[in-house]
Amino acid sequence: MSYEMNDLLEFVCDENASDLHIHVGQPPTVRVHGGITPVEGPDLTPEDTEALMMAITPESYQQQAKTVGGADFGFAYLDRARFRVSVLRAKGHYAMVLRQIPNYMFGLREIGLPDKVRELLYRPRGLILVTGPTGSGKTTTLASMLNYINENREGHIITIEDPIEYYHNHKKCIVTQREVGIDVPTFAEAIRRGLRQDPDIILVGEMRDLETIEAAISAAETGHLVFGTLHTTGAARTVDRIVDAFPANMKDMIRTQLASSIVAVISQVLCKKNGGGRVAGYELMISTNSIQALIRDNKTYRINSDIQTGANVGMITLDTHLMSLFNRDLISADEVIEKAQEPNAIREKLAALGVDLKKA
Repeated sequence: MSYEMNDLLEFVCDENASDLHIHVGQPPTVRVHGGITPVEGPDLTPEDTEALMMAITPESYQQQAKTVGGADFGFAYLDRARFRVSVLRAKGHYAMVLRQIPNYMFGLREIGLPDKVRELLYRPRGLILVTGPTGSGKTTTLASMLNYINENREGHIITIEDPIEYYHNHKKCIVTQREVGIDVPTFAEAIRRGLRQDPDIILVGEMRDLETIEAAISAAETGHLVFGTLHTTGAARTVDRIVDAFPANMKDMIRTQLASSIVAVISQVLCKKNGGGRVAGYELMISTNSIQALIRDNKTYRINSDIQTGANVGMITLDTHLMSLFNRDLISADEVIEKAQEPNAIREKLAALGVDLKKA
């Protein structure tokens, strides 16, 4: 028996799987609600994985995988779903991981974002960062926020992605989506060019190097609303990660620039939901005079206490939000402890509520 790519993609869509893994020596495997499940059938041979890879991979990316050992691209399966595909070579054979990108745009409330976030989307300028580990739903959160802007504000949105994941139609806004490696060589180049294209909002898919970070902050300072992502957890770590990307002689200058341009940091983790499914836990830091001063003065270790006392302006710590999800019976005590930033403090809170922590 050999596997057909279309049948596997149908299965992924029907099961609402987030990922499909194609590796030699095991059957195709899907991730559903965080758990890994093999498809019924024989193990894949090297010939199988190569045939499946060639069924969906454009020739230029096949060539790239052959020469540099991997390639990433996006593609649409009929009108059912889009996928972000990573082709790789392992032990001399081809393998693939496909991440499903839903066609459906989620509303801000549907993904559980605090109402305060809607207000931030009307800001004329500044930097809004969405952070969290790989697979925490950052792309979905950004797509939902851009879709809200597209439906409620007029302007020009430029997205710079690698690869393009969610497709945005022109609604109230004109939307220009550029793919790194196809439409433009680098993120930094796309931001610089973008500033000459009359943008109001710029999405930087990944702030992965000094040049891109510098260009994004500069765009935020010069009157644009800029969205970016980083693989950090928590606002303080995010600020430190940005500053650490710069050489010592530039750190003070970048702290000052960051303090004046940052609007908010939304940090998120994806939790297993009781009864199946996933739910996001959020931390929301909103820039205040006090937080700006902490960034300028290199006192990021105090940002967390500002978030704790900033509920009146809409701020919330990740651990507070996780406890709120637990209190609403959406996630388990295990999940709260695993995803918390301060697990020991959370254990004490759960113990005080009478939760049996032997199981947690």
